[in-house]
Amino acid sequence: MSVIRRRKLYQDVAERVEQRIRNEGIAPGARLPSERQLMREFGVGRPAVREALFHLDRMGLIELRSGERAKVAEPTAEAVVGTLSGAARHFLSEPGGIDHFQQARALFETGLARYAAEKASAQDLAALAAALHANREAVGDVKKFGETDVAFHYALAVIPRNPIYTAIHGAIIEWLVEQRQVTLSIPGQNQIACEAHADIYRAIEARDPDEAERQMRTHLAQVAGLYSRVTGGGA
Repeated sequence: MSVIRRRKLYQDVAERVEQRIRNEGIAPGARLPSERQLMREFGVGRPAVREALFHLDRMGLIELRSGERAKVAEPTAEAVVGTLSGAARHFLSEPGGIDHFQQARALFETGLARYAAEKASAQDLAALAAALHANREAVGDVKKFGETDVAFHYALAVIPRNPIYTAIHGAIIEWLVEQRQVTLSIPGQNQIACEAHADIYRAIEARDPDEAERQMRTHLAQVAGLYSRVTGGGA
């Protein structure tokens, strides 16, 4: 027999506020009723209302500022993905966590490489070529190379014109920042990574999605393997 878990009071309040935002079409930037008004409307105390508002703030549905009434947040892909950050960092610290994120990144970025080979416009290819050139020029400068490394992969994420993809890219880069710092600081790795980026670009320019996917997978596997060897394991 399954156990029926009782929801906490603030969860009910948060759900009703969320429903109001959606059902009434409250526009981003609009203020919600005051805490006192919400207390009267829902028949609950201030702690339940405050916890509900904190919960909705963490979800990215509203914005809270000290001394002001809560307002409806602007919906963005970054906000959606950003709500996962705390849980993601916790998951990364668990055994096997980094390996799982590396696998997820590989699936995501190989898909981007394949898409780019199939759909990239001349403008997209020019932007990717510029990112590759900047990356090549930064070889030997660990900090600058790291920045241009991220910029090259970001240029791929931009090609589908889907803000969710660029938000996911930014989150993954943030979550795996330690991996990048470790691997790029190893002598010779800048050059290896740059050559891998060049191979990926050539496959995309040649409109060969299978090769683009293969080159991206090889590149990410090399980085993940190097990190595992240096740190004594991916976990």
